[in-house]
Amino acid sequence: MSSEEKRTWIFALIGAVVPIAYLATVVSKVPGTDVARIAYVGPMLTSIGVGIGAGIVLSIVAAMASPKDADRTDERDREINRRGEYVGFYVMSIAAIVPLVLAMAKVEHFWIAHALYLAFVLAALASSAVKIVAYRRGW
Repeated sequence: MSSEEKRTWIFALIGAVVPIAYLATVVSKVPGTDVARIAYVGPMLTSIGVGIGAGIVLSIVAAMASPKDADRTDERDREINRRGEYVGFYVMSIAAIVPLVLAMAKVEHFWIAHALYLAFVLAALASSAVKIVAYRRGW
């Protein structure tokens, strides 16, 4: 497994686990509560920070585990990365329509922020999924 594939698996894992933990914490407060009173900004920023920090730390750990492969990328890795990022861009572009419509409809900021957060999560997961499939099934 190349170092790029390891990083892709790391980012896919983080992209799934961190948002699930965040949403389980914050969205569980929605039933029976006015969403305008839910303090979501701090936990959302924390989850974003934890995701970024975990990605950096786990990438360093993966590089330390196999130092010979840490900086090696070839044309195949670059093409897989490009294709995955391309798909992620389109997922984000399409998913960003939802928060835009919510903002135009003057919906609570809680829902707009979460729709945008979900758009980023979906884009990251789609990008990682495309890369993993390309690595596993061949390019």
